[in-house]
Amino acid sequence: MPAPTAPTAPADATRTRTRTVRLGVHGSTHLASRLVAAAGHAPESVEYVPYEVTAPFAPLRAGEADIMIVKYDPLEPDLALSRPVGFDGRAVLVGAHHPLAGRASVSVEEVAEYGGFRCPGAFPAHVWNLVVPPRTPLGRPIRRVHAMTTLTAMAELLRSTYAIHLSFRSLEAVVPPDIKVVPVHDLPPSPVAFAWLRGAEPPEHVRRFVADAQRAALR
Repeated sequence: MPAPTAPTAPADATRTRTRTVRLGVHGSTHLASRLVAAAGHAPESVEYVPYEVTAPFAPLRAGEADIMIVKYDPLEPDLALSRPVGFDGRAVLVGAHHPLAGRASVSVEEVAEYGGFRCPGAFPAHVWNLVVPPRTPLGRPIRRVHAMTTLTAMAELLRSTYAIHLSFRSLEAVVPPDIKVVPVHDLPPSPVAFAWLRGAEPPEHVRRFVADAQRAALR
């Protein structure tokens, strides 16, 4: 969707606030750092602000982050979104002992054999339905039976059971070695965008970063 036009920040406000972009991320910063590099910005120009999947918009709404990475459109009325700045391939997370762990890729139809995770906390339910579909393309139900809290708790359940988590390939950079990230070849990649508070548009240096990332995505 087109990015809303943000008003120009007052010159004195731009001069006095830090030039660091405070970027909200969940889990790995690997995807975010790729976007920063593609936009032509220095790594030190961005400060990563972690958020939990149970309360994904808390740092943004508390003023602790300028923008955050989102996958799919959360449809939150107080959030504005950039155009897509990248894509994140789909994958399933499993313990190293899992029957799917050694595969080069799997079908979501195979993933449906195993129990997945329920929508956590305040996470938008319609987005979770895209991340963890209730059914496969052939109509097989994906059982969402486990509670999702933190990455640490999820990893512990994956390593001790045959549970699975449908997620994204970017998590490969952050999961422990005994958790395997296996590509899912028949789910489309997720669009990645930046979100910010609609009533408090980011300052000029943040808007410039978003614009550069959007231009890089078109190349």
